Formats: sequence, C-alpha cells, structure tokens
Amino acid sequence: MGWKRLVMTASVALVMAASYGSAGDIYRREDEDGVLHFTDTPNEPGFKIFMRDLKKEKKLRTSFNLTRYGRPTEEFEPIIAQCCTDFGVERSLVKAVIHAESAYNPQAVSPKGAQGLMQLMPGTAQDLKVVNSFDPQDNIRGGVKYLRFLLDTFRGDVPKALAAYNAGLSKVAKYGGIPPYEETRNYVSRVLALQKNYQTN
Repeated sequence: MGWKRLVMTASVALVMAASYGSAGDIYRREDEDGVLHFTDTPNEPGFKIFMRDLKKEKKLRTSFNLTRYGRPTEEFEPIIAQCCTDFGVERSLVKAVIHAESAYNPQAVSPKGAQGLMQLMPGTAQDLKVVNSFDPQDNIRGGVKYLRFLLDTFRGDVPKALAAYNAGLSKVAKYGGIPPYEETRNYVSRVLALQKNYQTN
C-alpha cells in the first residue's frame, strides 16, 4: 500500500505538531483519490471527528467514556425522533446541538450552570416546564421546544436561532443578528458543520 497524501489547513498543522487536544476538535476526510484532509472547521460534508479538544470535555461535570459519548447513542434516538416530530424541528439540527452542547453526556454541567444533553439553564428549564434537566427525555423535549420557539422568533433563520440559543435572545436582538462574540460565532459555525455531517450520515 502506497503512502496517502495529507492535506490540512495551516492552523491545524500547527495544532497537531504542537500538542494533541490543545486548540479545538480536528476532523478528517478521505477523498476519492485517497487524499486525507484535516481541518478544525469542517464546512463541507464527509468530515468525521479525528481528535477531540480535551479541554472542552473537562468542563463537563462528570468524566465519561468517549466510546459511548461524543456521538448519538441508540438510547436517545427514539426520544430525538419523537420530539422532532412533535415540534417540527430537523433531527440533524437537534443532534448537532446536543453534540456541540454536551457531547451526548446527559449529566453534563457547564461552568455557567447549564445542565444535561441540551445544556438548559435552570431558569430556561423552569420556563419550559422541564422537571429534571438530567433526564434525557425531559431535557431533549425542553431543548427542542426551545429551538422551535427560537426558529419561529427568527422566521426560520437557523444561524440566528443558534446564536440566541448560545448567547440569549436579548443579545441577538441588540445586534440585529449574530453577536460579535467569538464564542457565539464559533458555536454557530460548529453546529452548522455538525448538522451537515448528520444530514449525510
């Protein structure tokens, strides 16, 4: 077997040369010519996770095994399917949000206090009548309901809805679109990229 050629962005090359898990998730894709492509911003279909940002994972309250988490597990599929049907939200979008928010860890807690698979803040969960944010069915139903509300509020504009999910409605309203926050802009780009992957896989 001959050596496969590698293609990667300059930023990714520096990350991989410096240290694993130091600056964002890395994605890999092999094209029809056997060329391997690596990137930290997968903006086209076919890229799959190659190396995770371990610093992000450490922010979750409970340590977990990435052979189980970090991807949709079968136990959540029926819940996601039912909630998406009930509220008319695309499954690929919900899966992407869960992936970005909690890496499919139902016990995840962010430094700001967001909880569960879809990382609901306690106040938001209360408004959505979510009794237990660590219960997958309760959490996903509340999260999908909230996504439906945001999509309706922004007339189906997915990037704006995602920005509001991350930064809050008031921030999106204040700036008339995606706020100029690096975290929020990275979040929107990541979820949209993940959604494309879920649409093709």
